[in-house]
Amino acid sequence: MAQSSQAAGGTMSIPALLLRNASEFGDKPAYREKQFGIWQSWSWKQTEAEVRNLALGLINMGVNEGDFIAIIGNNRPQLYWSMVAAQSVGAIPVPLYQDAAAEEMAYVLDHCGARYVIAEDQEQVDKVLEVQDRLHQFEHMIYLDPRGMRKYDHTRLHDYAHVQEQGHAARDELTPELQARRAKLNYETVCVMLYTSGTTGKPKGVVLSNRNIIETAKSSAEFDNLGPGEEVLAYLPMAWVGDFIFSLGQAYWTGFCVNCPESPETTPSDLREIGPTYYFAPPRVFETQLTNVMIRMEDAGKLKKWLFDTFMAQAKRVGPDILDGKPVGLLDRLKYKLGDIFIYGPLKNTLGMSNVRVGYTAGEAIGPEIFQFYRSIGINLKQLYGQTEASVFITVQPDGEVRADTVGVPAPGVELKISDTGEVYYRSPGVFEYYYKNAESTADTKDAEGWVATGDAGFIEPDTGHLRIIDRAKDVGKMADGSLFAPKYVENKLKFFPNILEAVVFGNGRDKCMAFINIDMSAVGNWAERNNIAYSSYQELAGHTKVYAAIQAHVEEVNRSIAEDEMLSGCQVHRFLILHKELDADDGEMTRTRKVRRRIIEEKFADLIEALYAGKTEQYTETEVTYEDGRKGKISATLEIRDAAIAPIRTQKVAAE
Repeated sequence: MAQSSQAAGGTMSIPALLLRNASEFGDKPAYREKQFGIWQSWSWKQTEAEVRNLALGLINMGVNEGDFIAIIGNNRPQLYWSMVAAQSVGAIPVPLYQDAAAEEMAYVLDHCGARYVIAEDQEQVDKVLEVQDRLHQFEHMIYLDPRGMRKYDHTRLHDYAHVQEQGHAARDELTPELQARRAKLNYETVCVMLYTSGTTGKPKGVVLSNRNIIETAKSSAEFDNLGPGEEVLAYLPMAWVGDFIFSLGQAYWTGFCVNCPESPETTPSDLREIGPTYYFAPPRVFETQLTNVMIRMEDAGKLKKWLFDTFMAQAKRVGPDILDGKPVGLLDRLKYKLGDIFIYGPLKNTLGMSNVRVGYTAGEAIGPEIFQFYRSIGINLKQLYGQTEASVFITVQPDGEVRADTVGVPAPGVELKISDTGEVYYRSPGVFEYYYKNAESTADTKDAEGWVATGDAGFIEPDTGHLRIIDRAKDVGKMADGSLFAPKYVENKLKFFPNILEAVVFGNGRDKCMAFINIDMSAVGNWAERNNIAYSSYQELAGHTKVYAAIQAHVEEVNRSIAEDEMLSGCQVHRFLILHKELDADDGEMTRTRKVRRRIIEEKFADLIEALYAGKTEQYTETEVTYEDGRKGKISATLEIRDAAIAPIRTQKVAAE
């Protein structure tokens, strides 16, 4: 409660929280980063000095209040400091996805009118320079890593360290200006602008205030009892609202330490070294980790595999109850303790989750079996439901009420309601201010009373108050016979299988559902090697007869599961094909947060959809692809199309009996 009173009495901006932390937490680590295999550390005092010198440097460069400063790169302490330094001088940070192509960056940079860019390295600098002629307001770029930059024209390019040095040198002259700008910051000041993933169109700039971020960080931290002793690993894109609220909002509110991995490739090993107490990952990360575990167990010796299977069966039976503090018999507890010594403990250590006290997943629905696997071995994994427009949190799962089939109850301070059409609406202190330069979309999304339309269809369970999400409202439709069509529901069931990386289901307005499947190259490739199946490419492996047989078995198992749900039983997959390429953000088929762009896929692969519904057994197709160096090319293939067995609907069986 002491922190609550502080929020009203001076810590009403992120820079103000930084000053508080430098005073209260002083020498406690605020940031760590692994460089050349060694962890470097910065205290809160050192962090405040770093941010102050950069803020002075930005004023020295001519940054004005209200300017937009784009920030591009992997998770680096200096880039987090850049966001706080921008806020300190009254500017607005706009983080961009570091893996975005130059064309994608051009839209965001032009839309927000960024005068300044802070980029991590030569790769990101090159992307901006490639499109700079189209950026009429762009003036200067600061780069963090000087490698490869020596021969560039430095008229508009500046070394990050040099900007800090110049700011520090001019501190006597510029400090009064910095203090004056900081003093103007309050709850209504814009804290950050984050762009949506653009699933259905151009990304929108979501303007979030200090009130949005701080109130959300405060309430969510109190909900999970987060304190200054937490350790987090910051590895998700800085342009994503989740990383901003966890690695900046909550970190500055509680004073916990943010750890940045050396590179995306070293993240798994860095995760093990840090052993975070508070951890977030999208479902794909948990799915990939579990796939890797299962692959390793397939290669294990008989004794090791027997121990794993035996103790995992015990964990599945009693693990979630033990985690939730429910009564479990003494013998079962002893068996589980043995399992923890031989299997669960070493497994959690391998995953880097030995110390996780609170774990979250969100973004997409996670397969219930995957969810239960992690909880069964003692990891307190929970689901949350959120949006950029909500400053993340809409619903959360309280300890003891964690379920795989719901996304929990309204987060503290959040109100929920369901419209007549089944769409979920919410209202909270975290609700965004507006979409930048898009008053029409703002009015369509947020009404005069502050209620926001999520675009998701769902319902609130009357007995528990838990929210269940069915699908995106725009994707929920009707089959030709009037039964409900919810593609995401089916796709998530398909993606539970380690062999399936992605699935896209079609059927709105039609009499049958059809599906595209992407195989998981690591899981299927490992299986192929164990079975001495030779292949030279993704396309060749995806088209193999035995791979098709395995995928067909998965589709038919999902059909049997769907048949048990009376409301969605019409969504069984009648026919499917395995795509000859992975769906890729570079090809426009997915967003940078790996959400399927359904309409683009329908247009791009119209010939394959037509073949599925025409009853063909194969179809030749050509597809344009984008290579890593940006070049365009075409790949062609003749794809096999298979039928899948349809399961009898359970309610019909009961009626017949």
